[in-house]
Parts: sequence; C-alpha cells; structure tokens
Amino acid sequence: MKKSNNVMREGIAYLIFGVLTTAVDYVISNVLFYLTDMPTIPAQTIAWVAAVLFAFVTNKWWVFESHTLVPAEVWREFVSFVACRVATFIFNLAALFIMVDLLGMEFFICKLLISVVVVILNYVFSKILIFTKKDKK
Repeated sequence: MKKSNNVMREGIAYLIFGVLTTAVDYVISNVLFYLTDMPTIPAQTIAWVAAVLFAFVTNKWWVFESHTLVPAEVWREFVSFVACRVATFIFNLAALFIMVDLLGMEFFICKLLISVVVVILNYVFSKILIFTKKDKK
C-alpha cells in the first residue's frame, strides 16, 4: 500500500511542478517571441534554460525526493538531468522549426502539442536514469 501511495504522491508532484515548469517556459518563450520579436530558436533557448534550472530543483527535492547534498551525487544528478533535457530540447527545437518555420503553423499550438511528448519523455528519463534511489539493506 505504501508504494502505491508514494507513486501517487510522486505523480501528483510531477504534474504540479511540470505545470509550473511549463508555465516558466511558456511565459518566457512567448514574451520573447511575441513582445520582442525574437526569433523562434533564441526565444525557446532562453526559456528552456530557465525552465530546466527550475525543474531540476523542484524534481530533485519535491518530486523524486532526492535530498542528498553530497557534491558528487548532486553533480551526477545535475549533469544527467541536463543531458536528458538537452535530448528533449533538441527534439523540441526540431519540432518547432519544422512546424513553425517550415510549415507555418501557429507557434502557441505547436508548443502545446510538443509539450505533451516532452513531458512524458522527461518523466521517464528522470524516473529511470536520474533520480534513482539506492536500495538500502
């Protein structure tokens, strides 16, 4: 019973902080794209950096409850987290470039569609590769 409660808590926390991370990304990218006329790729890059930093802290502490402060372990988590996010970022940029720049689709709608796939990928990477809990015997 405890394991299912933990899975539910983790899922709810991931959903809450995922929404907040997405909001950070959306607000920054849309402000830069629409209000400053910044091109798609630089606007998304700046938004991505801010969102990744926010997501690392919230995922580490509140979603996956990795409370280690051992520098080597924190560094391993951070590097792994950023590497996985770079992979989904490249997917995000490629999809935005194709959908917005080549096909002329609406930026905001494309971001919504792409975000669904990115959120799923980020959860799987975080759960399996980054914030793995060591079994205590």
